[in-house]
Amino acid sequence: MDFTKIEESLQKIADVDQSGYQLNSVLALTKDLKFNEVSGSLSGIPILIKDNIEAIGLPATAGSLALQDTEVVRDSTIVKRLRAAGATIIGATNLSEWANIRSGKSTSGWSAVGGLTANPWKHAHSAGGSSSGSGAAVGAGLVSMAVGSETDGSIVCPASLNGCVGIKPTVGAIARDAMIPISASQDTPGPMAQTVAQTAALLDVLTNKNIYTKAVTSDEPLRIAYVKEWATEDSGTNQLFTELLSKMSSTNIKITEISLPAPTDEDGTAEFQVLMHELNEGLAAYLSGRAGARIHSLSDVVKFNIDNASTEMKHFGQEYFEQALQLGGRNSNYAKLRKENLDWALNRVLNPAFADFDILIGETYAPAWKSNLGGGDDFSSATWITMAPAIAGTPIGCLPMGLVDGLPVGIGVVSRANEETRLIAAMAKIEHVLDLGVLTPSFTKN
Repeated sequence: MDFTKIEESLQKIADVDQSGYQLNSVLALTKDLKFNEVSGSLSGIPILIKDNIEAIGLPATAGSLALQDTEVVRDSTIVKRLRAAGATIIGATNLSEWANIRSGKSTSGWSAVGGLTANPWKHAHSAGGSSSGSGAAVGAGLVSMAVGSETDGSIVCPASLNGCVGIKPTVGAIARDAMIPISASQDTPGPMAQTVAQTAALLDVLTNKNIYTKAVTSDEPLRIAYVKEWATEDSGTNQLFTELLSKMSSTNIKITEISLPAPTDEDGTAEFQVLMHELNEGLAAYLSGRAGARIHSLSDVVKFNIDNASTEMKHFGQEYFEQALQLGGRNSNYAKLRKENLDWALNRVLNPAFADFDILIGETYAPAWKSNLGGGDDFSSATWITMAPAIAGTPIGCLPMGLVDGLPVGIGVVSRANEETRLIAAMAKIEHVLDLGVLTPSFTKN
């Protein structure tokens, strides 16, 4: 069996990630690594997984020192599937600590365990969150495939900012056991890779299906609309999207413009509070099943951070955790907020759009902002393309659209629930029209 790709990835991690450019995308390498000799669709392929997913030999800390010394004694279902497909899991990727749900001043890509992940295009810029390490590692070519997770934007954002492909599938399509949670209604693992075909192949394994790779070459006609409200405030990104629409039209792919109602501030607040309510119960349930954990609840995490403030809170606090404790679990107020959220996402946005179309497309994020430890992230030019699919638990994908000021930007693709085959077919068509190949980052150290 050929393990060349695995050896090359380990060397790149040593040369680019841990020294050289200091990308800092890999939080830990697998202890006592043995190359997987199982024959399967991913044989000889090195895989990195986000460090909120349990795999024997890796820490699964969610970036928090509170879980750093808690040995992992089980493989999650998705790790079992990866191993059964022949993949060799070589390490865990850094992430925004606790998947960016601790503070409004948190910096994407920073965790107390892993430090700050850089962008492979320009070192000072953000790798996005919260699957920062997975996106940066794939974007840098350390691996061709990695696993991330998304609650709202956490796969799409790093895919867009690092220049790789990512898919957040329908919530529930991929098993979530042994994954550190935020939200029962919105969390899902998902594949990140260099191409749509690779992302589809990884999704086949993660879902334990064999239908997505075939979708890459599907010739099923698709009714596609672009949502005019899914536009950034960045002129360069807007220009690339306009050029893409022109290219698609010239290849006889019909695109229709539609308008959808943007979320109000109340919609955003409702989503945030839903996540807070669910975090309370979800984290306690997870920690109760984590053997050897010294923390057992969100309140334990808050206390740990206070006791270890010099390391855990040297850049930002934990006001979101404190709000979650005040809100409590899934009570009657939670039910009201969740109902309001679903009404907007489904009844006002997605269902009306999908009455006439199979696929919705739009811009995702402007080029990566400069990382600012303690100053939070700059989402001022981001669109709200991830929000309705996040609340509704429906699929969204992202693939590179080109470069703006030497940094990648992505196009977002949205489908109905459980229609990942159409999502992938549309992404493959767009990838073919763009004809960018695999983007090679500049590794500009400034």
